[in-house]
Amino acid sequence: MEPGEVSRQQIRQVLLFFVCLGGSLVCSETWRYSVAEETEIGSFIANMLKDTGLGVEDLAARGARVIFDDYKPYLWLDQQTGNLLLNEQLDREALCDLTEPCVLNFQVLFENPLQFFQAELWVKDINDHTPTFLDKHILLKISEGTAPGTSFQMDSAQDLDVGKNGVQNYTLSPNPHFHLKLQDSDGGRKYPELLLDQSLDREKESELRLTLTALDGGSPPRSGTALVRVLVLDINDNAPEFERPIYEVQVPENSPLESLVIKVSATDLDAGINGEISYSFSHISKDVRKTFEIHPISGEVHLKALLDFELIQSYTINIQAIDGGSLLGKSTILVQVVDVNDNPPEILMTSLTNPIPENSSPEMVVAVFSIRDQDSGDNGRMVCSIQDNLPFLLKPTFKNFYTLVTERPLDRETKTKYNITITVTDMGSPRLKTEHNLTLLVSDVNDNAPAFTQTSYTLRVRENNSPGHFPGHLVDVGGTGTLSQSHQYEVCLRGGSGTSEFKFLKPIIPNLPPQDSEMEESHSFLSGFGFN
Repeated sequence: MEPGEVSRQQIRQVLLFFVCLGGSLVCSETWRYSVAEETEIGSFIANMLKDTGLGVEDLAARGARVIFDDYKPYLWLDQQTGNLLLNEQLDREALCDLTEPCVLNFQVLFENPLQFFQAELWVKDINDHTPTFLDKHILLKISEGTAPGTSFQMDSAQDLDVGKNGVQNYTLSPNPHFHLKLQDSDGGRKYPELLLDQSLDREKESELRLTLTALDGGSPPRSGTALVRVLVLDINDNAPEFERPIYEVQVPENSPLESLVIKVSATDLDAGINGEISYSFSHISKDVRKTFEIHPISGEVHLKALLDFELIQSYTINIQAIDGGSLLGKSTILVQVVDVNDNPPEILMTSLTNPIPENSSPEMVVAVFSIRDQDSGDNGRMVCSIQDNLPFLLKPTFKNFYTLVTERPLDRETKTKYNITITVTDMGSPRLKTEHNLTLLVSDVNDNAPAFTQTSYTLRVRENNSPGHFPGHLVDVGGTGTLSQSHQYEVCLRGGSGTSEFKFLKPIIPNLPPQDSEMEESHSFLSGFGFN
């Protein structure tokens, strides 16, 4: 499948799924896209409009975005066209090492309504690395009494590429004494062995020089070489033997550098130089080589790099004991890395609505966020919560995504803001937690009308009074909402003493600057005031 191309069968499955989906929150179908590593930035991957069945106007209106599981922006969504484009040049070896296939999981998120679509980006390998021997010069000491058919293990070449682009074959320069045989390791890799075809004679030839070549399966193939130097020694008829064929050990991931992992031991019945044993690793990976070291005399294996359970959970270390005559014994160390709770939970806020109108309907989405913990087991299990007695709820949605929604209507006149603490706690020992604080403001809407503090008022005035100003006769008008304080007004009679028509002259508010008379007499009211 070419980069960015989705098979016709997958497209039909996606279309069928949307017909049956009926507005579900999470799309259960997983879209699969592919791209070759080292592809240029901006390259086309796929068109989201074809897969989702949405229009281009929905992308911006619903805040469409791409979120990878490790939060890195490998792709970006062009909201003008719906195209998924490559946002950075990908290196498959840096992303997935030797893991095949190399899959980057991501989601496409839409809001209003909230929907998640699951997808995978498969990063294809290209043949951009050459096989390399960690030791360019290999020294073999072989007794002249060694029987034909004896095999000698050689370290395998390392190639960061995978599949057919990895190491596929080895060759040996022509010679009358040895030929090459390929063996399969437990991890599926091939490693070379030298097989002795005819006996050596130190008196005739004390040293041989051979060229070992590793070839990958790319087109054209790449190759790397190492020089094999064979020193022919006098007879040694006993090979070293380890105490156990397999050693198993558990090591906490927080073990300090130079920690003792295990001590191995082998014995050799020969005497003198033929009975002297040296320990070493055999056809090991680069991860083992950079993490562990073995003392050639004592057989103690120590840490020379820190362990990280989240990256590598176990190691298989092949060891050998070689005596002075180059005979060897084999064993294997299985190292199990034990997880400790060394990673606190993480919170990533995806979207936030702030401020919130006080007339918002219940279950309005205020925030969308995700949580993760890189530890495993109980150390990676998380509990997410907020304080009690708040008009908000946390709702789990998809994978580790949560939404913060309103539980009931809000009232700005009662409370203008809320301080919310999102707390994520793992279940490890000791428990680690992470908090994220939000201050949500409640915006006002005009939902309260002014109101008189009394349904009727009685003003006592002298008879035969002419219309005019009655100083000191005040009327209280109270209110809530935008009219947040009570006011007093001076009134005057418009007609004679037998009328109930009067007008408001001006509000009596402390420290209010005086207003002109036109403003003071601008409002007339008819009300049920009685006069005595």
